[in-house]
Amino acid sequence: MGKFIPWSSQPIEEWAKKYATGKFINLDGHQTHYIEQGNGESLILLHGFGSDSYTWHNNINALAARFKVYAIDLWGCGYSTRESLDYGYPLYVNQLRCFMDTLRIEKASFIGQSMGGGTIIKFATEHRDKVRSIILVCASGMPSKCLPIQQILALPGLGKLALSLPTDFVRRLIIKKVYLYQKEVSKEYFDGLTWSQKIKGSNKSYLKIMRLSFFHTLDNGIQELAEMDIPALIVWGRHDKAIPLKLGQEMHRILKGSRLETFEDSGHEPHDEEPEKFNRVVLDFLTEMQ
Repeated sequence: MGKFIPWSSQPIEEWAKKYATGKFINLDGHQTHYIEQGNGESLILLHGFGSDSYTWHNNINALAARFKVYAIDLWGCGYSTRESLDYGYPLYVNQLRCFMDTLRIEKASFIGQSMGGGTIIKFATEHRDKVRSIILVCASGMPSKCLPIQQILALPGLGKLALSLPTDFVRRLIIKKVYLYQKEVSKEYFDGLTWSQKIKGSNKSYLKIMRLSFFHTLDNGIQELAEMDIPALIVWGRHDKAIPLKLGQEMHRILKGSRLETFEDSGHEPHDEEPEKFNRVVLDFLTEMQ
């Protein structure tokens, strides 16, 4: 067994050079890491809180067979910048807009999970002309309560201590109890999800994003989105503990004309727990929209 590498300890330049699998681009003065694959119409993927572009590792190849796929690491996450920023949906909407402008992507379809889904909702209401269709996967936005484990980590001092412990236990517990329903957390899977959290500043950005409590503040934005003619597919895990299915059903009710697909054997990560079904459902939806 190799020596344990402390969390939030490694210089981002060196760590990213060793382990990042995508490309880097400077957006508005801040580094953004992204994966690019495939050809065709643009399809942009945004991960959720505490995650990064690795979350799409079971989806990118299948989606890239028909589309030009971009999986972005949002600021404060993955191998993107760890600078102290004003985290929230406005910041991530700006990052996404800068990304599209810099790469000259005029219009795209979007898939967003959790916080990434919330970002897409906000983006769509502000940049309708850039949006072809949206797929919201257990998306943040509807008013909701935090889970007990999130409330504990939000406590001053305790969250920092828990995330800094020289063990995988805390992060494994979060992944297993908050995000997944039945999928096993193998070492390979765990490392893929958390390896970028070895980067210096990761704990600080993680806790800052979580404590800002902006995830579930889009009730007005969702109502505004309902008035737009944007094709929307909503995907939810039956056993989602982070954002319960009832909120997905309510979002579906508000977004008249949207489709709701419930994944019976998934929690907060249906794209990862049932990837073959997810890829098929998404590709069918996107193909119909072309």
